[in-house]
Amino acid sequence: MRKFLTILISLALLSGVAAPALRAQQPSAEVRQASVRLAGSILVGGRAYDYLQSLTDKFGGRLSGSTSYQRSAEWAAAEFRAMGVSDVRLEPFTLEQKLFQEAGAAAVLIPDRESNNAFNAFNLNWGARLSPLPFAHVGMEDAELIARLAEKGQPVEVEFEYQNRTGGAAQTANVVAEIRGRERPDEWIIVGAHLDSWDFGTGAQDNGSGCAMVLEAARAIMSLGQPPRRSIRFALWGGEEQGLIGSRAYVEAHERELKNCVAVLNTDNGAGHPKGWKVEGREDVSKAMQPISKSLLEDLSGGGLSPEASFDTDHGFFMLRGIPALDLWVDMEPYGKIHHKSSDTLDKLDRHSLAGGSAIVAVTAYALAERAERLAPQLERKAVGELLQKANMIEMLKAFGFWK
Repeated sequence: MRKFLTILISLALLSGVAAPALRAQQPSAEVRQASVRLAGSILVGGRAYDYLQSLTDKFGGRLSGSTSYQRSAEWAAAEFRAMGVSDVRLEPFTLEQKLFQEAGAAAVLIPDRESNNAFNAFNLNWGARLSPLPFAHVGMEDAELIARLAEKGQPVEVEFEYQNRTGGAAQTANVVAEIRGRERPDEWIIVGAHLDSWDFGTGAQDNGSGCAMVLEAARAIMSLGQPPRRSIRFALWGGEEQGLIGSRAYVEAHERELKNCVAVLNTDNGAGHPKGWKVEGREDVSKAMQPISKSLLEDLSGGGLSPEASFDTDHGFFMLRGIPALDLWVDMEPYGKIHHKSSDTLDKLDRHSLAGGSAIVAVTAYALAERAERLAPQLERKAVGELLQKANMIEMLKAFGFWK
């Protein structure tokens, strides 16, 4: 409680303090006051942990296209409506699948990277497409045994039995809720996290924690009693684990209005101790974020700005359209230990870090929605290509057909 009160007092004191070099771009007094209220609502008596507990304990693993995923999406939509958000919808998209094809080999076995024969869930294909051969992975130590035997030149036989069943294409949906802006409703910030998980565990860190932050940010902003200047859309994406399918479907379905998207905020790195935001390689976004980070986020342990750029989560296809993207930056050590494992369960999370991350997401979203000018311009295609080249991502994106 002492930490919570210190954060609130520090935010309140900052309402009248600004570094001279940044004074002209500092958030207004009204935004600072709203930020104090948002942080207080989340850090004292917030519901982030309750949202996460419901997701993990009630629905468990949320594999895209499964019944548990559909039920969790309907639950999330009901939670948004219970906050008072009137514009809530399930936006459908299709998970495509292909039939197996004849091939010379019987199967492909892939060694895992974890010790003690532990398993990580993963997918070798983007787009939820079935491979022409059945794939499976074996524990690291078992794989090393197979390799040692093969190195001696003796035949190695592996007996396997698959109990896997696959169907045809499946319909699933993103959950989208919108708070309409009071002055510029056609301009919008989108705040997202992926709702789906692998079914090894209950997806607490990956990415129930991110969903809890998005829900909590929406609840806190609604509690202010007045919508921000711009609209804020809250999205819980499906199909992320199969290759960012849900967020890509959204970008394609809303292509005509993407020019009005001011920024995308994404949280998919778990609920480790928060550090700030990754700016996805954009120096202009980093400079524009500095006043918000220094005056509103620093005492929430979220004042850092990392230039790191990646394409491994749902900001990716927005970034390819030149939209300023922010990915929540946290300590990844707790996440890495249980990522895609059966041990990704609620008991591993730190409640304070979850609340802190939620506060950073809420304050940032509100500040960007209230900002008089846009955070940064949308980049033209040439500039996006240069950014991708600098981040050594362009060849990978070309290989997947995402960049031509």
